[in-house]
Parts: sequence; C-alpha cells; structure tokens
Amino acid sequence: MFSKLKSSSISALFLLTYSLILAPWTCFFVMNQPIYLLEWNIINISSCTMTLTIILDMISLSFSNVVCLISGCVMLFSSSYMSHDPFLKRFIWLVMLFVLSMNMLVFISSLPAILLGWDGLGIVSFALVIYYQNMKSLGAGMLTVLANRIGDVMILISIGILVLQGHWIIVSMWDFHLSTYVVLTITIAAMTKSAQIPFSAWLPAAMAAPTPVSALVHSSTLVTAGVFLLIRFFPFLSQSSLFQPSLLFISVLTLLMAGIGANYENDLKKIIALSTLSQLGVMMMSLGMNMLYLSLFHLYTHALFKALLFLCAGMIIHNNLNGQDIRSMGLISKQAPVTVACLNIANLSLCGAPFLSGFYSKDLILETSLASPTSGLMVLLIFLATGMTAAYSLRLSFCSLWSNMKTPPLHAKAEKDPYVNWATTVLTLAAIVAGALFQSIFLPFSPEPFILPTMYKFLTIIVILLGLFLSATFWEADFFPKEMNKIKFFFTTMWFLAPISAQPLTKLSMLLGTNLMKSVDQGWLEILGGQGAFASVSKGFVMNQKFQIKSFNFFILNMLFFVMMILLLMKI
Repeated sequence: MFSKLKSSSISALFLLTYSLILAPWTCFFVMNQPIYLLEWNIINISSCTMTLTIILDMISLSFSNVVCLISGCVMLFSSSYMSHDPFLKRFIWLVMLFVLSMNMLVFISSLPAILLGWDGLGIVSFALVIYYQNMKSLGAGMLTVLANRIGDVMILISIGILVLQGHWIIVSMWDFHLSTYVVLTITIAAMTKSAQIPFSAWLPAAMAAPTPVSALVHSSTLVTAGVFLLIRFFPFLSQSSLFQPSLLFISVLTLLMAGIGANYENDLKKIIALSTLSQLGVMMMSLGMNMLYLSLFHLYTHALFKALLFLCAGMIIHNNLNGQDIRSMGLISKQAPVTVACLNIANLSLCGAPFLSGFYSKDLILETSLASPTSGLMVLLIFLATGMTAAYSLRLSFCSLWSNMKTPPLHAKAEKDPYVNWATTVLTLAAIVAGALFQSIFLPFSPEPFILPTMYKFLTIIVILLGLFLSATFWEADFFPKEMNKIKFFFTTMWFLAPISAQPLTKLSMLLGTNLMKSVDQGWLEILGGQGAFASVSKGFVMNQKFQIKSFNFFILNMLFFVMMILLLMKI
C-alpha cells in the first residue's frame, strides 16, 4: 500500500511542480502577448506539407497550467481516495496519459497532429469510464466513445477538405470556397466533445467513472476540449455568418435543458454533471456572442470550482457507504464540516455569488449579453437558466447538507487525511481568489467600456436571489400537476436525449441484422448453401438405399444384369 501511495503522490508532485514552473512563463506571455511557432517538417506529399507545429502563446500556456494544477490536486486526492484499489497503478497511468493527451491538444497547432491528443482523450476516457467493470459502466463507456467518434470523423473530414489550402496550421487559415464545410465539421466536432445538444447524453452517463476521473474529465480536460478547439479556430470560424447565431441558439438550449434536468435529478454526481453541461452552454454562448476571452476566463474559473465540487461530492459518497441519492442524505454539515464548507464555497462560486471566482466571469458574460445586440428571447432564456443554477445548487444543499438525518452517521475519518485536505484546500483557495486574479492580471479584455443602467447592473444578483428564493419555497413541491406527467418526464430526462442517442442506432442495426438473417441466412443462402446441399445428398442416399435393398427381386435383377453383361462381352 505504501508503494501505491508513493506512486500516486509522486505523480501528483510532478504535476504540481510542472504547474508552478509554468506559472511565471504564463505571466510573461500574458503581459507581453508573444506567439512562438516551432515547426517540424515531417513529410512532403505533392504540394502539401505534413508538419508538426507547436504553438506557445498565452492561451496554450495558461490552459496547460490550469489543467496540470487540477490534475495534481486530483492525483493527490486519489492517493487516499483510491488507496485500497487493487489496480491503482493502472489508474495512475491512465490519468497521466489523459493529462498528456490534453497537453498535446493544447500545444499542437497543426490539425492532423491534433488528432494525437483528440483521439487520445477519447480512448483514455473510454478506459476510465469502464474502470469499474460492470454492465452499467460498459454501457456508459460505449455511449461516451461512440459520441466522441462522431467528433473524430468530423476532424478527419475537415483535414481532407483543408488539403485545398496546402497546409493545416490553425493560426494561418483563410477563407476559401469550401470553408463553410470546414466551419460545419469543426463546430460539430467541438459540440460532440463539449456535449452540446444533440450530443449531450454521454456526459451524465460518464459519471460511471471513479469520482477523481469525474473531477478531471468534467472540469478541465475532456469536456473543455471542444470549447478550446473553437477558441483556437475562432478567427477563422467567425468569418462565417451562420456560425455565431447557430452556436448561440444551440448553447442556450443546452443551458436551459441542463438547468431544468438538474432541478429534478436525485443522483449527486449527475446533478454536478448537469451543472457542468450548463456551464459548457455558458462558454459556448459567450463564443456565440463574440466574447472570446470571456469564454476562456469562465473556462478557467469553472474548471477550478467544478473540480472542487466533484472532490467534495466524492468524499460525501465515499463516507456515505457509496450512496449517491441525495434523498437518503442529511445533516452532513455536522458530520463532515470541512468537506461541507468546501462544497458550499464551490456551490456559491457556481451560482455566481459576489467576490468568488465564478462571479467575475459569469457576471461579466451576463452583463455583456445585456449590452450586446442579441435577441431578447435569448437573453431571457440565459437569465432563466442562471436562476435555475442557483435553484438546483440550493436544492442540493437542502437535501444533502442541512435536512434531517435519514441514514446512519457518516464514517468521516477521511477528513483527517492530509492528502485529501491539501487537495481540497488548494482548490478552495483557487475557487476564492482565481476570479479576481485572472480578471486583473491574466486576461486581456477589450478596453472599450460599456455602461449599463442600474437595473441591468443588479439584474444578475436579482435573478440569483430569485432562484434561491423559489428553490427554498418550492423545493419539495411538484410544479407539474398529475395531468402533465408526460411533460414532466420530457423535461426531467434531458428531453429524451439519452434514448434518442442510443436506441435508434441500436434498433436500426438489430432490424437490419434480423432482416438479413431471414432473407439471406435463412433464405436463399440456406437453400443454395448448407440446407440445399444436405437435401441433395439426403435424396441421393435415399435413392441409393432403395436401389440396394436386400430383397429377392434385387438378387434376380443383379443376376440378369451380370448374365447380360457376360453375354455381351462374349459376343464382343
């Protein structure tokens, strides 16, 4: 066990040290805004050159810094949380491969080479989702890997189209006569990784993975890979007139769907997964409103407080004898005060409470949406989804933290574990101060000021408080009467996305297989093949058997035949 703890602690120390070393370089690149391209020419095919291009700029270095900081905290947490796992070394290698794939995606600027990181994320995420080997994990893993394969195919199609440019370097792309198709393929690829409608079903299903994997996958790596791809391609994608309105519409629908579903979900990890889906909608929405750096800002702050939220939820599940139903939890604040304090900080940051990290990014996005020329319906849906975020966050706290105790007391020995405490403390400090730090130092926002009326300025806080009030008032009530159970079922099952994503393809393949079996295997192929050959041979055997029956007539017939043959031979 000591060797397992040592290996996971060494990997955590390596990641945290890398993040600390990278921090001053990140500050240098943020202050001076240089961009360095390191290009390695691999092969020349006709007039097309295959190169491996590494890009060093503010976005890649800061993204890698945040990813490695969170990964180090997750590995530190895993060294205690999964210390009794018999395959801990396999888990450590998979997580390190996951971090390596994400860094390859971040630093590589050539589209074919990006596939190394892009496919690496998909394959390793499948291995991590099916880490607990049971039927539920296998089903979730298949849904995850098949949804991500759609994005891989879109990247391959865009690589094929970009042969017309003669190169695949992202920062040097221009408009050409097939650029609309490239915009479409790259947008679909990003939507599959970031689980936007209609590819949202795999994100809650991936909760079958261990909790440290959920903290890593759903905070700063796999789900943000799609957002990062759009940020990298944004100067090229924004040239299309349909890109931003389409992305805005899809992201607001995703935001609304996830908010409604989370208010009716009872699984602790799925509630947090749906909140991740909601925040991904916020990032995509800000890209749809031409807020590039605000989207990146919210990506960083969300990664920090969402990783903390998953780690605290993991501790509650671990100490609750692996129970994840929030209806069976209660009064955890008295039994695990440190975990609950960190969970509440992460929850408040998710809601956009003032002076926490989520407030700085989320409030700026909502205020900019009010100041930008956007559809009034879109703005209304955005603020409605923001109120729902506050509602399901307070519902989570009501059900699991402050309600009456419904189960035996927790076994909260893990609160004394130094590995867990260090991991949660680092992420809690980041969730408190990262927003102010990033806003004042890291992200170069547009210097153009915009002035909002006082009512608009306070609208975000009013919506959050209204969401909290409605959640506190109606958290046990059923908003839908019995006559509207079908509508309730529609809203609470992610708009039927899970069955729509899995069942039509399964049904189509099963029907096709059944028809082929009936028409081919049990049809003409069987008559002409095995069954026909068997019938022909059987008939021949029966005729031969009848011919060779040992009877008196048979012997007489044979005698006459032989006599005739002898006479014929004698005449010859």
